Amino acid sequence: MGPRHITRAKCHFFKDDNLQQVLHELPTKNTAAKTKLAITVGPACQTVEKLVELLDAGVTCARIDLTWAPIEYHRTSLINLNEAMRRTKRLCAVMLDCLGRELMIKRKYGVDENGWPGIFEQLNITKGQRVTITTDTSRECTNEVLPITYPKFAAMCEPGDQIFLGRYLTTGADESSVFLNVIEVSGSEVVCTAASDAVLDGLLMVFHLERSGESLSNLQNDLPALTDFDKQALTTLCSEFEVDFVSLSYCRSADDVYECRDFLASINADHTKVIAKCETRQSLFNFRTLVDAADAIIISRGNLGLDVVPEKMAMVQKAMISTCAILGKPSIITRVVDTMIHTPRPTRAEATDIANAVLDGVDAIMLGAETYRGNYALETVTTVKDICRAAEEVFDHGNHFDHLHAESEYYLGSDLDPELPRHKIGRTISHASLGSDHGGMPSIYSMANLPRVGSNMGAPLTYTAKLESIAASAVKAADKVGAALIVVVTHTGTTAAMVAKYRPVMPILTLVVPYLKRDGMKWKLEGRHAARQALLTSGLMPMLAAPTPSAGETLIEEAVQLALVQGWVEKDDHLVVVSRSQQDEVMVKIVSVDEQGAGIKRIRPKSLYDMLKAAGHCVPEDDEDLEPLQPATSGGAGLLARRNTLSRPSAVLHGRRNEALVMPAASDRADAPVANGTSH
Repeated sequence: MGPRHITRAKCHFFKDDNLQQVLHELPTKNTAAKTKLAITVGPACQTVEKLVELLDAGVTCARIDLTWAPIEYHRTSLINLNEAMRRTKRLCAVMLDCLGRELMIKRKYGVDENGWPGIFEQLNITKGQRVTITTDTSRECTNEVLPITYPKFAAMCEPGDQIFLGRYLTTGADESSVFLNVIEVSGSEVVCTAASDAVLDGLLMVFHLERSGESLSNLQNDLPALTDFDKQALTTLCSEFEVDFVSLSYCRSADDVYECRDFLASINADHTKVIAKCETRQSLFNFRTLVDAADAIIISRGNLGLDVVPEKMAMVQKAMISTCAILGKPSIITRVVDTMIHTPRPTRAEATDIANAVLDGVDAIMLGAETYRGNYALETVTTVKDICRAAEEVFDHGNHFDHLHAESEYYLGSDLDPELPRHKIGRTISHASLGSDHGGMPSIYSMANLPRVGSNMGAPLTYTAKLESIAASAVKAADKVGAALIVVVTHTGTTAAMVAKYRPVMPILTLVVPYLKRDGMKWKLEGRHAARQALLTSGLMPMLAAPTPSAGETLIEEAVQLALVQGWVEKDDHLVVVSRSQQDEVMVKIVSVDEQGAGIKRIRPKSLYDMLKAAGHCVPEDDEDLEPLQPATSGGAGLLARRNTLSRPSAVLHGRRNEALVMPAASDRADAPVANGTSH
């Protein structure tokens, strides 16, 4: 095995030891958090009025949980969500969370007037009581006998094992859950003793804890990644509504992701992205390839915290977030403010937990029972958003950028243009990966270790590696000139995600330009999904632009006007724009708002150099007669050229290992892929 490169989580920074710098009130202007917020839609927030409140409060994604309730109930939730988006004029991504390999206790239930199923009988368990879990589903559920839905459950258990039994989305620390110790396995029955008292109500879930401390020794269930109900629900809801994400519960490996992609393609939902929900230790041992295969990762801390020993859970979370950041995949954490189900204020531990996750670089926070059945859904969203904003104020952007920029040199990426529309889903790796499978992880503590390929200096750069270098250069330029906003013009959202990966201080206005896609004998306009799918990536503010063949001056002018109206920029503020020219070249431009705050004025090279000098940066002195920068007409290098070439080009304009700020389109090169190549 070759040398390995160790990832690291990022920390906060303070200017000094004066606590007044963190005790001030949060700014009242531009109150949106960069960290995204996802909610779970349930009885507590299903109405249009409640969803309007939550969208106005900052929610960016709505999770429809298929684990409980019939398809008709979820259809009503999506109808109400669409109406709430229409009223608020806000985009909101839609995520369908599948049932997957969930193990449940079979109980009788009723349905209320809204179509919501409920189980109204409670089970009372006392400490030391014998409880039998049986696979005989014909037996009635009582305090002593619990019929389980999985027929092979007894074969998974051994005396000495621990089993967690609790209400769906329970905290694990209250009376609605209990740990059971297995004392005997006989035929179809698993006999246990209860470790504590419990009052169990609602939908009861079963989780078999891994018996080994650091390896994987439990026999895993053989349930499919997508159940028949999952497939039926996906087919029905994807045909009626625009679904942006599918969350794969109990995702174990890349094969589960591929299986889901194949099914989505079979129902003409290939635009829907797949999120791997990591809930068991097995997903950790396959984590590297899982991140490559999936479009995002959910760190499902409820179940994962059961399968990982408590003293390791914090380190596992940090390593997972760091790995996702390096590979450019959004990371999402769950179970953050469980106490707000019943109280309007979180505990100090919960508030600290959220802030630490943001400082580690997480992209989104997902709320479960807090909005699903909680009494304080709106207060929860507002509180979590404010905690995220406070943490973002002290996020160490500089060290995060330097770390990821150094790491990117070890990843060659794909030679496909990721901004080409995706016409066919293939089993391909992410744009940030190496192009080969490097397997899983030998142990929990080393799960974030990524293989190094040695020095890439002198090796030919792939197209996506160059594009990522452009993204890094845009972030660096925005930091150097003190830009108030980065504007990225994109078709698929990939370029914007590359920019967001480096966590710039300023927000990123993502202008998604729709494109035409062939659908049999017809053509249809794509782009709405890309705009909503950006709502799970930290820092992105997606807007759907009018279809245009290139990012012309009119589009950029309208973007600046929008930023002025929203209060994101003011007069004399600078903006960095990443777009494509009419020749399909990727370029970075720096523009500024004019003195009247009515439009833009471009910063010519002379003005840019004067501004950098005024900021104290070292720039060449022999450039009194600078000519405007123009794309070179020679070869495929695409170097920026001017009449008198600078002998010492500015590091602000030229990112490390980047040949130019203007790149030729992939289709201009002899070795470029065809226009219908797969993109990520």
